[in-house]
Amino acid sequence: MLLTQTTTPEDVKALDRAELPQLCGEIRQAILESSAAVGGHVAPNLGVVELTVALHRVFNSPIDKIVFDVSHQTYAHKALTGRAYTYIDPERYGEASGFANPDESEHDLFAMGHTSTSVSLGCGLAHARDLAGDAYNVITIIGDGSLSGGLAFEGFNNAAELDSNLIIIVNDNDQSIAENHGGLYRNLAELRTSNGTCERNVFRAMGLDYRYLDAGNDVLALGRHAAGTAQYRSSHRAARLHRQGPGL
Repeated sequence: MLLTQTTTPEDVKALDRAELPQLCGEIRQAILESSAAVGGHVAPNLGVVELTVALHRVFNSPIDKIVFDVSHQTYAHKALTGRAYTYIDPERYGEASGFANPDESEHDLFAMGHTSTSVSLGCGLAHARDLAGDAYNVITIIGDGSLSGGLAFEGFNNAAELDSNLIIIVNDNDQSIAENHGGLYRNLAELRTSNGTCERNVFRAMGLDYRYLDAGNDVLALGRHAAGTAQYRSSHRAARLHRQGPGL
């Protein structure tokens, strides 16, 4: 079982590319089995398994800062940062918090449980980095369901003025607690159907650099996309939209 041997981001980097789909499958199965036994947030976590593996494959957490919105998407992240036992050992199910927790790991930057916060947190981290003269990456992940929250708009507004390297990944799988409604979601639908090429683009309208990836559950495609992002340097902000399936 790869997951029992893959407990740090360095272990993820050491795997052969051909092994990554197997690792993702093992993480998915572990999340399903542990959540069935002790409860948990299933769909949000299944929806970011491949993305999380790709991010830890390319970036260097905890030097590079990875911020998940809400914390409902952190199970794969926890499994790859020393806490796989809480998902694969029935006697240890539930030992790790269901939310990001800095007391558990240096890879968890904030204790959070509210939606729409990740972009604003990323702006703060990027600004602090720049003031200190450091050069690490700041990567924030936010789901389409969280985009309608006021704090998300505040974060994107500030990111457009930041003039710094901030990577924002919009995980748009057209899934939320309830149906999404409003003009923002009409534009997201246009972006999905046009492979990110439609003339109206809310992210570019705010001054963000924008790249689209449709294959959001393809860990190898995500890895290539993340690697290109890591090498991309600009004074402009970076928004990456990738579409995923529901997870199951």
